[in-house]
Amino acid sequence: MSLSAGARLAHYEILEPIGKGGMGEVYRARDKKLGRDVAIKVLPEEFAENKERLRRFEREAKVLASLNHPNIAAIYGLEQHESTHYLVLELVEDETLAERIARGPIPVDEAIDIAIKISEALEEAHERGMIHRDLKPANIKITPDGKVKVLDFGLAKAFEEETPEADSSMSPTLTRHGTRAGVILGTAAYMSPEQAKGKKVDKRTDNFAFGAVLYEMLTGAKAFPGDDVPEILAAVIQLEPEWDALPAEVSNRLREMLVRCLEKDREMRWRDVGDVRITMQRLSREPSTHDAPPNLQSVQALRWGAVALGAAAIAAGATFFLARPSTRGSVVKSLITVAPAARLGSAGSARLASLSRTAMALSPDGKVIVFSASDGASSRLYRRSLDDFDAVPIENTEGASGSFFHRTTVTAIHLVQNWFAELERLAPKKE
Repeated sequence: MSLSAGARLAHYEILEPIGKGGMGEVYRARDKKLGRDVAIKVLPEEFAENKERLRRFEREAKVLASLNHPNIAAIYGLEQHESTHYLVLELVEDETLAERIARGPIPVDEAIDIAIKISEALEEAHERGMIHRDLKPANIKITPDGKVKVLDFGLAKAFEEETPEADSSMSPTLTRHGTRAGVILGTAAYMSPEQAKGKKVDKRTDNFAFGAVLYEMLTGAKAFPGDDVPEILAAVIQLEPEWDALPAEVSNRLREMLVRCLEKDREMRWRDVGDVRITMQRLSREPSTHDAPPNLQSVQALRWGAVALGAAAIAAGATFFLARPSTRGSVVKSLITVAPAARLGSAGSARLASLSRTAMALSPDGKVIVFSASDGASSRLYRRSLDDFDAVPIENTEGASGSFFHRTTVTAIHLVQNWFAELERLAPKKE
């Protein structure tokens, strides 16, 4: 139902409409008893016709009303006036994060500050066993003094109809919002893969949506764009964001944190948003550093599973062969980010580039990676411990195009233009 200015719902006087969505119409209203302005969300008429659904919503609303956090818009209550059911909510004015992003990408430092506050809201709710399920820029408000408020916390579940959990064709967005294309499009781009498939969700679903929101703040573009709902959902399930769109000011640690937020496999995703918050708070206190080794053009090419490399090199007309037994171990997944316009492997001719298979080597103990990276003019070796974010250059390895481990040493293969191989042994740094 639509209400006009001056209409009354119990002791609330409607002042003006302020929004409309799949979960009902929203009005600014005056609480005559307490003398304050509030937001009134009038539930759809069909809602009251389903008594069981309404009772379930009442239970959810009571739990949500118990949330008390400065970054979560409060729910004051669920009330009824005659046949109209409505929620009384904290009125949060000013622009949404979606409106802010529409003006362009948000500077990295500001985006991190906003993201920290969003993560604090999620952390508070997750600790109470609550999931947002519909986190997106349109559900986040930013006040002029820098405060952040997350709206509609948990209401997606409260509004959701009961559907057989095993039926993966019943996507929450596609079934619940029906023909409201604007709402569907606004939600689909922030759904986790498991949510898009209609599977059971948990707090890691919010962590995925959080990553999509942060990506959009940094780039000004959606992580998973599309012209229609099927295309958007296909991107969410199958495609990677355009990682090259991230600004140069994004540090390696922030990039890796974001990649992990947007893992398709939720088992590989951040389990607790509190860990994400801690990472961002540390980043906000550290000066940005961009002296990392040369970067790959695509982070997508750097998502490694198990790494096992052998190498062969020609030295002074003799053939040197090195091999060691293969062993089955645990899978190590790591991200290496290096400077723009660079790639793994050697510089120079296509023949040299063909040796890129030796561009990376994993130490026998599985703790250290040594790799060669090139900016197109020259290449060198870098060393990185798997428990650290950053790689450091190895001295005196300019021109190296590949590497392999031999027992406890790293052998750098320097290939000169006449294809004469020079072997140089480098003692690895002690852990």
